[in-house]
Amino acid sequence: MPKKRSGGGLSPAQQAAKFLGVSVLAGAVMAGIALPAVGALGLAAKGSVESFDELPANLKTPPLSQRTTILDADGGQIATVYSRDRTVVDLKDISPYLQKAIVAIEDSRFYEHGAIDLKGVLRALNKNARSGEVSEGASTLTQQYVKNVFVEEAGDDPTKVAQATQQTIGRKIAELKYAIQVEEELGKKKILENYLNITFFGQQAYGVEAAARRYFSKSAKDLNLQESALLAGLVQSPSRYDPVNDEAEAKKRRNTVLARMAQVGAVSREQADEAARSPLGLKVSKPKNGCITAVDDASFFCDYVREVFLSDPVFGKTKADRAKIWNQGGLTIRTTLDPQAQASVQQSLKDHVYQSDSVAAASTLVEPGTGKIVAMGQSKPYGYGKNETEINFSVDHAMGGSNFGFPTGSTFKPFVAAAALEEGRSATQSYSAPFEMPYPSTVRGCKKPWVNDADYKLENENESEVGPYALKEAMAKSVNTYFVQMIEDIGMCPVVTMTDKLGVVQGNGKKIPEVPSSMTLGSTGLSPLTMASAYAAFASRGMYCTPIAIESITQKIANEQKSLEVPKSTCSRAMSEKTADTVNTLLQGVVDSGTGQEAGLSDRDNAGKTGTTDERKNAWFVGYTPNMSGAVWVGSASQEVEMKNITIGGQYHPLVFGGAVPGPIWKDAMTGALSGKESPSFNLVHIPDAQDRGDGDGNGDGDGDNGDGDGDRGDDGNNGDGGLIGGLISGGNANGGGGATGGTGGTGGTGGTGGTGGTEPDPTFSIPEGFIRGVGDGPGGRD
Repeated sequence: MPKKRSGGGLSPAQQAAKFLGVSVLAGAVMAGIALPAVGALGLAAKGSVESFDELPANLKTPPLSQRTTILDADGGQIATVYSRDRTVVDLKDISPYLQKAIVAIEDSRFYEHGAIDLKGVLRALNKNARSGEVSEGASTLTQQYVKNVFVEEAGDDPTKVAQATQQTIGRKIAELKYAIQVEEELGKKKILENYLNITFFGQQAYGVEAAARRYFSKSAKDLNLQESALLAGLVQSPSRYDPVNDEAEAKKRRNTVLARMAQVGAVSREQADEAARSPLGLKVSKPKNGCITAVDDASFFCDYVREVFLSDPVFGKTKADRAKIWNQGGLTIRTTLDPQAQASVQQSLKDHVYQSDSVAAASTLVEPGTGKIVAMGQSKPYGYGKNETEINFSVDHAMGGSNFGFPTGSTFKPFVAAAALEEGRSATQSYSAPFEMPYPSTVRGCKKPWVNDADYKLENENESEVGPYALKEAMAKSVNTYFVQMIEDIGMCPVVTMTDKLGVVQGNGKKIPEVPSSMTLGSTGLSPLTMASAYAAFASRGMYCTPIAIESITQKIANEQKSLEVPKSTCSRAMSEKTADTVNTLLQGVVDSGTGQEAGLSDRDNAGKTGTTDERKNAWFVGYTPNMSGAVWVGSASQEVEMKNITIGGQYHPLVFGGAVPGPIWKDAMTGALSGKESPSFNLVHIPDAQDRGDGDGNGDGDGDNGDGDGDRGDDGNNGDGGLIGGLISGGNANGGGGATGGTGGTGGTGGTGGTGGTEPDPTFSIPEGFIRGVGDGPGGRD
């Protein structure tokens, strides 16, 4: 007598003989059970076998889609994302009660028959013939598993899903053939394990592990008898028997399963009766899918990680290839997010800018020398309701950000200074820098010059800002005319070269346009991540590192795990160490005594730059320590809110500028992020002060041999950050910073008396048409 396989399946000869013996019957079965209206037509035996033989020999079994877990740098869970919520488990990790319950209610002769249950077929045929309709099916668990494989392979494509589930003779033939193959190759226990992991149990739960956690908040291995019976009963119709929405119907179905278990001897009658008297005992866990559920307000960072995966070729040649891996899931993604830094950023944003405010704020922190993104947040949370948004203000449009980024104002000036230093200009470079001046008639570009064909003019923020100025003082005061003269001197191409090396591109991914307003005063839209990463190069003494968000990825396929290659940061020298050290010295002066005093940290070396754009629609602070760089933007995403006479975070501001709102956000965020961390020092250089001019600018710079006559300079009323195009044009007439009387100079003379401090003026200059480039093709300005 032929022997059965250890798994309970029939030998190939037995399977073939069985199929040949019932080939005519199979046609009738498939037509009669699946399509009763055409049951009388039957199916010729010859035709059945030919269709059978034409099918591929092996069933393609795609890896089951599973949930993906995103972790922070410490291994804490940020979020879970999935196309289908599933966690594949071994049969030994599934309750024996559940195994018995599924077999009892779905295929009680599972361990006795092969791929096709002939007795079941005949019984179903007889019952359906008497009723005149399909009142009973004849599919075995193996056939049901095969059908689920078809559905899994179809993914979320509605057309393919319809094809995988349609009641046709062709599909039934395929199901029968592959069931025979599966029985031969896998055996009963593995088929049951696969079936329990692939089947849909309702409430977005695929497989028994997800179902157990969804309905009972426990693992599948810990399910008791009545819980197992409830889950087994769901398979036939997850929506009809859904215990969350119809407890009575679910309990009725559960008890039917319990009765069947007792009938086939899977449990005793007493056990079944006792279980049937028990309540459902639900402990429902709501589905937690997607970045919207991320902890510590890390939703935007989570979404950025997803965008990185879908866009980086390291994960697949095409976006379709990458999306397939993402949707398949089973990934454990360890990211660069520092939970301490993330919590600090979010707390600072909440303290300074309310969700309901008419403007928003965004901040990103990166690690110099590695490119690691350690925090990313914003004041308006991830969502779809009022005062929520899906747009990640910290990143470029291609990664889920705004269309163009946000104009950066005077935070662009350090790039000009770095370019000039690299060109050989001295750190004491001086220009006349008058309060008001015509725009240069031409400014050299990489390919062609920019021509001032409309007699454009510009002013400094305050009338007291009258040169000559050296670079140190011009940077601290953010003197507009100085930097325009600097770019007239060196041309725009060195700045283009510098920004290219620093990864500085517009929010739409395009290069910075070669127009003076973009190349000097930040009229072009950039993202906080771009700015934080670029300034990190100053902190790391000239080494620019591309930003990264992912440390490692492991993928689980079935019960096997493998590591995936991940994007690496590429670090390259953007400038010499001397240039970086000089810029660090210059920008330390900004937070010590310049426009960024409100942002300065008191417990460690730090540097930064303020920026405010035309009509005060954007305000920035970008700063860094040797071991962390961060950018803060405040403004309206629609660029429609002028931040004048405005309340932000419960505090009234007559005028908003970079040092007054973004600066304190940066200070608090960095303070918390760096708490308990080392405090390295910059490699500062000595930049001689300019000779005392006694011009009332608040700097009594008596550089004599016998003493330093530096007088402390008070707040200078934003020092040129405000006004149109980041202070490019200002009609204000307030005096400069109200500095103290300069100290007595040495041989160089007596320090000057500081000017009278003034308030932030309103710009009154009328901008010539076409000077600011909008969506059209104007000669300059921002998008």
